[in-house]
Amino acid sequence: MAALSRDEIAARLAAAGYIADGELATALSIMQLLRRPLLIEGEAGVGKTEIAKALASVHATELIRLQCYEGLDQSAALYEWNYQRQLLAIQARQGRSEADELEAHVFSQAYLLERPLLAAIRRPEPPVLLIDEVDRADEEFEAFLLELLADFQVTIPELGTIAATTIPHVVLTSNGTRELSDALRRRCLYHYLDYPDVDREARIVMARIPDASASLSLQVARMVEGIRKEELRKAPGVAETLDWAAALVGLDVRDLHDDPAMVHDTLMCLLKTHEDKARMTRAVTERVLGKVA
Repeated sequence: MAALSRDEIAARLAAAGYIADGELATALSIMQLLRRPLLIEGEAGVGKTEIAKALASVHATELIRLQCYEGLDQSAALYEWNYQRQLLAIQARQGRSEADELEAHVFSQAYLLERPLLAAIRRPEPPVLLIDEVDRADEEFEAFLLELLADFQVTIPELGTIAATTIPHVVLTSNGTRELSDALRRRCLYHYLDYPDVDREARIVMARIPDASASLSLQVARMVEGIRKEELRKAPGVAETLDWAAALVGLDVRDLHDDPAMVHDTLMCLLKTHEDKARMTRAVTERVLGKVA
């Protein structure tokens, strides 16, 4: 498949409900051109995971997601053996097969359980492989990823090296909870995803909340931008913006200035800690709202 241009990527992402800026669209175009993984860093809630979902829609392909966490190991990410079937096979062949023959049989691909990484390189059509929040996994797992990201192959001791049937579109995301290794970064293209500016966030609201008017979407985006400038423990992400916009539309709010009390009462959609709710008093809400045109 020929690599899509930046404009084609942006248009297809928009059709899938993801509004990308030019820099991100360029990164995704080069990712496809060079067939290299793309590492996307940014604060939680800026839309990193949604990029992979939209990219799967752009390419009309499967999304395979590996959610990283502390303690993630090879058996959860790559493969494991179907021990129950192996045990049954051993019992059924006991006394009828030589030990070496039996071992070769039960450690064959028929008894292999695919996990996300192995599944992604064995698909007949290239999927989108999302390695989500890779910074949550430990350094040992990060080192394990290097063979896959560099050569698109994996090694299974009992079977040997398995090369990719097709090269997946690989997206890694990181919230920056720990520093990633230089070795991992060298194997990836890189993009930092920040909170969208007001105009783009308003377009995101209109794309995802069909009943939100252009004027309300712009007010919502401006209000969220103002709230993010407050000293909050957790700034609201794009997902929170969409929740708030959907709530306002459902409550038939057409202009934020018509009902400041409702604006304040619905900030539960944006604020996710007790400290942040305490900080956003009615007076602070009115002050931020006063700057929204």
